[in-house]
Amino acid sequence: MTKHKLLLPITGLFVSTLLISNTLDTKIFAVAGLELPAGIILFPLAYVFGDVLTEVYGYATSRRTIWTGFACLILMVSFYEIARALPPSPSWPGQPSFDAIFSHVPRIVLASIVAYLCGEFVNSYIVAKLKVRHNGRHMALRFVASTIFGQAVDTTLFVLIAFWGVLPPSVLLPIILSGWAVKVGWEIVALPLTVIIVRRIKRIEQEDAFDRDITFTPFKL
Repeated sequence: MTKHKLLLPITGLFVSTLLISNTLDTKIFAVAGLELPAGIILFPLAYVFGDVLTEVYGYATSRRTIWTGFACLILMVSFYEIARALPPSPSWPGQPSFDAIFSHVPRIVLASIVAYLCGEFVNSYIVAKLKVRHNGRHMALRFVASTIFGQAVDTTLFVLIAFWGVLPPSVLLPIILSGWAVKVGWEIVALPLTVIIVRRIKRIEQEDAFDRDITFTPFKL
């Protein structure tokens, strides 16, 4: 059995970015005329790690990691809800603020789960397919292409589920478009470093998976 030195820390970082960004997404911030969920400052890293997992270790490993992230999201929101339900100490004045922030998390996580599963599987599928089609060439192209389509699915689903009925419909489309553009731009800016890191990981792991004979269903572990 092949022993991978970096798979575990990459998986841990992938899941960590997912959990942290979901909590950050309870805030909408404005910059340069754009309104964006705060998780956007971190969440694109999850797509970088998704690219790494599929490119180096293959779609099957990426699929297991995506479902690991799903399980961790469920665990997080479950314990957030338990913590909210616990009676606050009379000496602690923070319950209203705690509720104001974390009461939004279940809806945010529902939106994130649907968007994350659909977006990440689109992202991994495109990386795997383009890698085989181009026989391993044009790594940067498949990373950008997978992010364009994966983030389009992810951002649209997330914003509609998380904020429909909370924000005016006229605001949702600009949030979707600006969020998608920022995430794709983030990937392009990080692309030279991503390619260098991926090549380095391949050398360390002695691994470069090609998914030529694999079932691409998301529902197989």
